[in-house]
Amino acid sequence: MAQELNRLHKNYIDVVVPAMMKEKGYKNINQVPKLEKIIVSRGLGDCKDNSQSFNKAVDELAAITGQKPVTTTAKKSIANFKIRQGMKVGAKVTLRGEHMYEFLDKLISIALPRLRDFQGVSSKSFDGKGNYSIGLTEQLVFPEISYEKIEKIRGLNIVIVTSARTDEEAKLVLTKLGMPFKK
Repeated sequence: MAQELNRLHKNYIDVVVPAMMKEKGYKNINQVPKLEKIIVSRGLGDCKDNSQSFNKAVDELAAITGQKPVTTTAKKSIANFKIRQGMKVGAKVTLRGEHMYEFLDKLISIALPRLRDFQGVSSKSFDGKGNYSIGLTEQLVFPEISYEKIEKIRGLNIVIVTSARTDEEAKLVLTKLGMPFKK
């Protein structure tokens, strides 16, 4: 049984790909840049000593993304931060396929507009290879997170990896998908 495509994924196939082929002169649909994955991560060094707090923060990330996070560990010991090698210091989730499109749709249409004084995301956060990064300062912008149930306001990092060769191509694809860049 075929899985139902997400609204954003359908829009990409039906609207964005033909528009990009016409605009950029691509001969083949496989030349059109596409989303490959979205990585959502959060550093949790502040609750490294409190396992209950750490688990709550990981559960919040699972609720936001709809997927179980992988905990990340410190690669080396840092005495000033009281971190030992192998200590849990963060969590991350890699989204692909329909989960990726569902998360991006939720980010663009629900979470970003809920940010205080939101005028659009910066267009300077590209890495030079067509990937885009966003840092959110609080998890409350996502509808799955209830203010009463959170322990502490923590941010998260979102990296959108595309198959675009240049930042301009990636920005064009994200703009056509609805990413609200600043003017």
